[in-house]
Amino acid sequence: MSWPRRLSLALALLAGLAAAVWLVWAVGFDAVFAAIARAGIGGLVLLCLYSLVVIAILALAWGALLPVAQRRGFADFFFARLVRDSVTDLSPFSSVGGMVAAARLMVVRGMGTAIASASVAADATTEMMAQAAFLAFGFALAFAQLRDMSGGGPLLRAVVVILLLAAPAIALFIFLQKRGAGLVERLAARFFPASAGGSFGAAIETLYDSPGRLAASASLHLLGWIASSGINFIAFRLMGGHIGIGAAIAMEALLCTLRSAAIFVPAAVGVQEAGYAVLAPLFGLPAELGLAVSLLKRAREIVLGVPALIYWQMVEGREAVRAAHERVQRTRESDERRELERAVGGRRD
Repeated sequence: MSWPRRLSLALALLAGLAAAVWLVWAVGFDAVFAAIARAGIGGLVLLCLYSLVVIAILALAWGALLPVAQRRGFADFFFARLVRDSVTDLSPFSSVGGMVAAARLMVVRGMGTAIASASVAADATTEMMAQAAFLAFGFALAFAQLRDMSGGGPLLRAVVVILLLAAPAIALFIFLQKRGAGLVERLAARFFPASAGGSFGAAIETLYDSPGRLAASASLHLLGWIASSGINFIAFRLMGGHIGIGAAIAMEALLCTLRSAAIFVPAAVGVQEAGYAVLAPLFGLPAELGLAVSLLKRAREIVLGVPALIYWQMVEGREAVRAAHERVQRTRESDERRELERAVGGRRD
């Protein structure tokens, strides 16, 4: 990553942190943290457990893309997806960094480089397709509640714009995957072991040639998007906020819109907090409750993400040790062969 890129990410992250701190200060530290205290440790544990259920759905969606003969165990998909989301949520990298980490984990677990990278790319496509459907559904629910509210107009217009852009964006994403196979294979050679090579182009064609598997993956992703709205429902309820399932789905769809617009802000820091502070009153909830839910979700990301990142580094560490041992072993065997050849040659002389 270039220094200008790193500097821009750092500045965006600092600006987001400053905005988040200012929002909490403006709304009131006491009110925000009193709401978090109502949820308690038990509430945080409940959110974490529920989030693992959502991750399990997303892991199934990823696995559904692959032919049965090329699938790994569910646990491999689950932990790779958990690491993917953790890298995206807790590191200053974009979602691409999380996708690379997930593909890398599957390669270490024995999946070929081509099919691993292709499956991650195709999974991102079906996730985008499901997100477009989810936004349309959430927009319909939001429109029913916010159309007569003065503060809801800009958000609704933003959702309409994103929905209009979704179809060409998905088509472009698929086109780039198919036409950019050479670039992807060069990147794979950098990030993945050379021994697990293959053709990305052929792998992506194999995945896209099965409408049934694509439909199954997209359907599971849609279920995952809807299930993720349950985090809002549970968090607000834990803090004493009265919100219905429909309102929780509508709020999540609008928050997805805001996060999409702030794609260059790492983990949408500050943007998510501002979104909750603005949206909560539109749904009849105090702004401090919205901020408290956002911070509770951040705490959940840390509780789940830090162990996931440690697990990833442990797997990478074991792989590095194994690769080093194999290099030493190959060098030793090569030296022994040369010594044997010299000994045989000397006896002949």
